[in-house]
Formats: sequence, structure tokens, C-alpha cells
Amino acid sequence: MSDVQIRPLTEQFAVAPQLSPADMAGVAAAGYKSVIINRPDYEGGPDQPTAADVSEAARQAGLEVEYQPVVGSAMTADDVVRFAELLRTLPGPVLAYCRTGTRCTNLFVASQQLP
Repeated sequence: MSDVQIRPLTEQFAVAPQLSPADMAGVAAAGYKSVIINRPDYEGGPDQPTAADVSEAARQAGLEVEYQPVVGSAMTADDVVRFAELLRTLPGPVLAYCRTGTRCTNLFVASQQLP
């Protein structure tokens, strides 16, 4: 997992660009307890690892995982509410990923504005 760029935003939440099944053991070893997948399957084409494959590897590594596909240019209020709910209910620290990490960062910032 040496080439994975994990960017902590708080002690309990970090973002990363696209991860693969092979990265999940390293994510667990880095101390994360949960992964949120915000990148829709095949957004990057047929070579992008699917959420199902990453989820299976995450579970094998002892991680909780949730697939919440969000289109970056079309993030909705419902997306933000669901993301906030995941942050409240998943064991932390939580790592979320998308194509670059920006979409997850935007979801996190928006979720912090909710009452």
C-alpha cells in the first residue's frame, strides 16, 4: 500500500483516491476500521476495481464497508445525509475513497454542516 495517498481530515476520518482489493489489508494495518466507497462502478472504465471486489477484500481484512456511489458533479442533499449517517454508525476511524478523494472530502465537509 506504499503508493496509496491517504489524506487524514480528522483523527477519525480520511480520504483516498481509487483503492483496489490489494490495498485493503494495508488500510486495516493502518488502523482504519471502515471503508466507504463513493466512486460508482465503471466510472473510470472497465479496468476500475468494482465495489464488490473491494468490499470482499475489505471484509476479509476485517473492515466494515459500505458502497455509496455518488456522481461527483451531481452530489445531492440525500447523498450528504446518507454519508453523515455512515460516519455516525460505522466504526472509526473511517477511510472513504473515490477517484481522487475530492468527492469524499466534499461529502465530509457538507455532512459536518448538518444539524
